[in-house]
Amino acid sequence: MHSRRIDEGATMPASSRYNFSATLCKHLPRSIVTLLRDVGELADRLNMSAYAVGGFVRDLLRGHPNLDLDLVVEGDGLKFARALAEGLHVRVKVHERFGTATVIFSDGFKLDIATARTEWYEYPAALPTVQPSSIREDLYRRDFTINTLAICLNSRSFWILLDLYGGQRDIKERTIRVLHSRSFIDDPTRIFRAIRFELRLGFRISHETLALIKEAVEKKLIDRVSGQRLFGELRSLLSERDPRLTICRLAELDLLRFIHPKLSWSRRLDGILKRVEGALGWYAERYPAREIERWLLYMMAFMEMLPRRAVEEALKRFAYREFEAKCIRAARFEVSTIARRLSRRPLPRPSDSNRVLSRFADAVLVYLMAMCKSNSITQQLSAYFDIHQQVKPVITGKDLKAMGLKPGPRFTRILSRLRDARLNGEVRTEAEERRMAWRLVSRTKVP
Repeated sequence: MHSRRIDEGATMPASSRYNFSATLCKHLPRSIVTLLRDVGELADRLNMSAYAVGGFVRDLLRGHPNLDLDLVVEGDGLKFARALAEGLHVRVKVHERFGTATVIFSDGFKLDIATARTEWYEYPAALPTVQPSSIREDLYRRDFTINTLAICLNSRSFWILLDLYGGQRDIKERTIRVLHSRSFIDDPTRIFRAIRFELRLGFRISHETLALIKEAVEKKLIDRVSGQRLFGELRSLLSERDPRLTICRLAELDLLRFIHPKLSWSRRLDGILKRVEGALGWYAERYPAREIERWLLYMMAFMEMLPRRAVEEALKRFAYREFEAKCIRAARFEVSTIARRLSRRPLPRPSDSNRVLSRFADAVLVYLMAMCKSNSITQQLSAYFDIHQQVKPVITGKDLKAMGLKPGPRFTRILSRLRDARLNGEVRTEAEERRMAWRLVSRTKVP
């Protein structure tokens, strides 16, 4: 069993006495400042100590506040969360096993509360064993110094910053630094979080931390991480603002091979990533209200570099959802077939193009655009997104019943034919569509 102690190579400057009151009032909505005061008053009444911690404090120091608010309580965090929710007349969701709770407000705002705890790892890459402890131990178990800052909320020391491990220094120096030499041995997924923070915040990983990353890579510690945990980190990385830059950094640190041993950086991969960027930019500009899982397209780009068997191995290891796996298989193995069908001469009618495209999720179609440099395919995709997906026949199943047709497979065929007619311009008005419906019903009636 490996247990960490806070004297294991940690840098622990004295706690800062900087009062955050002016900073908080300047950068935060009044409702959040009031909530923090309520938290502090409740902590006093329950004889506990409550702290705002992590990214909330880090980003306040950077001058880029976020409202992702996490609290740590020295004492019974669950009791505290229940009392806070009762006092504020809001809901609380308790996670007994982990000693955490989420207070949920009527407007959807969420406040995460945890009992201060320490942790240890029985073996490298294991999930940690935790037990209640102090704020000092709780902060020491975190990933990087910049995430170890805390603000005390109790009235006796309200809004005093607690900096035990050099977080302010590293924010000022724009540095990502682990707290101790076993950090990546305990949890190799921190390597991916280091890259995420480095690129998101515009910081750089320290030389010492880079050396520890290289050591963990050489020892193949990431192979010990479950596919589910690794997949979660990769998805978060590829959801960042500039996934191509992220992937470049993964390649620099020799991390692509942990996605699959056959995956490596190449000019071809770089070219695909640039085309994916362009296609996603086109989609976002034209359809800003439509959601698309951007990270999934970068996973598709990875799979483009792998043979079929390796693709299936990766899909199995990372336990994709059925929808995601279906999209990746379609992007990897069907895009060329789709492109050929859409590029036939003469070009397909709108109904034929729609029949091909409607089988696939938007993510696959955007990937199709990225992989196929064809104006005609781009035009067909634009027509599909802009028009075809919204086209429906005016006639309904109820109308067909009124025409004397019994419900059954004929309903689907006739409604599909009417939709095709709309797409192809064969009918333009309700009257024309109704006449066509009568003709189709007459042909299909059984004497």
